[in-house]
Amino acid sequence: MPPAKQLRATVHQWISQIDIHNSQIAHLLCYLIPAQCPFARTIGLGRFSITIPPLCHLNPFYESLMTLRFRALLFLTESGEDIARYCC
Repeated sequence: MPPAKQLRATVHQWISQIDIHNSQIAHLLCYLIPAQCPFARTIGLGRFSITIPPLCHLNPFYESLMTLRFRALLFLTESGEDIARYCC
């Protein structure tokens, strides 16, 4: 396996093995990982506008990070905490 693929697989495995057992860790993860891709932009130049599409889906770790954020939100919900501030 090429080194880049091996490194990517290792990072995916490391992210998926993060255990959320503390509400402080869950809050931190929800705060650090955005709910939606922050890179989509529309730039206006007079009456013309250019739209730059979100590039998150090109990130090889996007799915893993979204899954980790979802697990953190689920932990907080099961703990009875309000997650409204982390929703879009």
